[in-house]
Amino acid sequence: MSLASDPLDRLEIPDGTVVEEHDLVTDGDVLIGGQSTVEFGVRGRSVIAGERVTFGGGIEAESDCRLDIWCDVDGNVLVGEDAYLGERVHIDGQLMVSGDLDIGDDVDIDEGFEANGWIVIRNPMPTIVFYFVLLSQLLRVGEQDAADELASAITDGGGSDVAPLVVPRGASVSDDAWRVSTPATVGDDCRLHGNIRAEEVDVGADNNIFGSIRARGDITVGEGTRVHGDVTTRGGSVTIAEGARILGDVNCGDLTVHEGATVDGTMRARGEMRLVRSDTSRDAE
Repeated sequence: MSLASDPLDRLEIPDGTVVEEHDLVTDGDVLIGGQSTVEFGVRGRSVIAGERVTFGGGIEAESDCRLDIWCDVDGNVLVGEDAYLGERVHIDGQLMVSGDLDIGDDVDIDEGFEANGWIVIRNPMPTIVFYFVLLSQLLRVGEQDAADELASAITDGGGSDVAPLVVPRGASVSDDAWRVSTPATVGDDCRLHGNIRAEEVDVGADNNIFGSIRARGDITVGEGTRVHGDVTTRGGSVTIAEGARILGDVNCGDLTVHEGATVDGTMRARGEMRLVRSDTSRDAE
């Protein structure tokens, strides 16, 4: 993913992401666009949130945590390294920081805070603004390689081998639904609760999705993935890979079902319907 246009231009759920007891858990970084609502607690490597992000639970960051202005956290914030809090952040619990704490004005921490390193009281530049300012300056002076390295560091986990979890601006994530106005990608071996609502959806292999999938455009369901609900698209196509199972109905334009896939409900295709044999020697239409 490139930062040259927008680092938060889609919902990206990396391999192995799970929802555990109302916590969203991933091995990599978590990047959340401004004015989003995440009704889970969040556990990850680093947690970075734009302005006015609301968390429905606590935050556990193995590395850094950066919360922009007006963020609200319904729980404790535990940080393994450094923390950066913009002005008017509210934490309904404790803040525990193993490293340095950079904190803005009018920050409200209901149960107090503790930092083992330096504590600086000022107004840190909003995180997303900081990255965009730095990126734009690098591009303006022709430092394309440095800009690419910055983009890679942010979007590829800052040197981590694990891709980040990316939630676009204005998203709503909860047990009920993952709602975004952008495309959505789900990696492999994920266990998610809630319906997925996006512009288009690409789901990887061996996932367990406890909800339905709805999109304006195309939907792809990978091998061995189980969807506990309907798969519906307004104007796009649906592709169901070998070994996938849809426990509800499928409604779409064109439909491609690979041999070995299962649809428990009704399949409705306004356009072409194809069955792809496993030997790929021919298609049955």
